[in-house]
Amino acid sequence: MTQQAAPPSFAVISGEQVHRVLDGGERRVIEIVEETYRAHGAAWTVNPPSYFLRFPDKPNSRIIALPAALGGDEPVDGLKWVSSFPDNVANGIPRASAALLLNDHENGYPFACLESSIISAARTAASAALAADRLSRDRERPRRVGFFGVGLIARYLHRYLSASGWEFDEFGVHDLSAEHANGFRAYLQWADSCERITVHEGPESLIRSSDLVVFATVAAAPHVTEPDWFGHNPLVLHVSLRDLSPEIILSSFNVVDDVEHCLKANTSPHLAEQQVGHRDFVHATLDDVLAERVPVPADRPVVFSPFGLGVLDLAVGRHVYDEVRRSGELVIIDGFFHDLRRYG
Repeated sequence: MTQQAAPPSFAVISGEQVHRVLDGGERRVIEIVEETYRAHGAAWTVNPPSYFLRFPDKPNSRIIALPAALGGDEPVDGLKWVSSFPDNVANGIPRASAALLLNDHENGYPFACLESSIISAARTAASAALAADRLSRDRERPRRVGFFGVGLIARYLHRYLSASGWEFDEFGVHDLSAEHANGFRAYLQWADSCERITVHEGPESLIRSSDLVVFATVAAAPHVTEPDWFGHNPLVLHVSLRDLSPEIILSSFNVVDDVEHCLKANTSPHLAEQQVGHRDFVHATLDDVLAERVPVPADRPVVFSPFGLGVLDLAVGRHVYDEVRRSGELVIIDGFFHDLRRYG
């Protein structure tokens, strides 16, 4: 008779616990993200297409499933389930919420569920900070940064840029909501020693006055359409993916995290592909840049468009799980797996 194995345990990790692990650990998270991008480039990952759940009565909202598997010495599989409901902002709660499920690679059992909006923001910011560092090594490092969109992701991006050694002489801020723009200005005044912080009424002045432009909006379609605004060849972190017109994409040096993932779902690069019928305008992946396989020009706008890979969430989530377990604060749900006997 087959011996009954011990029931697997299942833990729940709260957002407060996630925050305690990640707060102050930005450099380690950037290292984890870089290691994961290199693993992805070496085909040590499985990262299927994301799946979008949309709603006829809420056309601007969606929930996305990101399944993934990360190989290596400590493999882990899992799923991020992340929602985007922009109308939440008017009700005083964040647009996005998320949960991350981690599965044991040996037996497939889920062993943890983590609050994941913080993990998602951290890995997004770490990815952008890593890209900003590597993409600016062959050009003068930007000293003027403009934030287009001022939600949670923008705040985390500022934190991760600062934690990785960036110093700025000037900040620019633009948002469709003057209240939110002024709130982000107040955050920057509190968090950074820079005294030059300008709230721009329109996008053109923000872009023209910034050497590093961060797009972190909820835009569903391109709303920035003038290539001339980028004539000073800034570095652009196009985190929200749908802000730039195909004409701007086609006139820039384009780096993505994964070509197949990024060129779908009507992202700006996907719209560019639809317009010209090819992908030759995608010049490199971030792994290509990390491995120095592709030189980055200084005489063109450089646009980094990261779709956001589920393996990044797995890597950061596993790090959080390991740290919480090491601290002795892991909350195990007794009896989560119940009827485990094959024949009763």
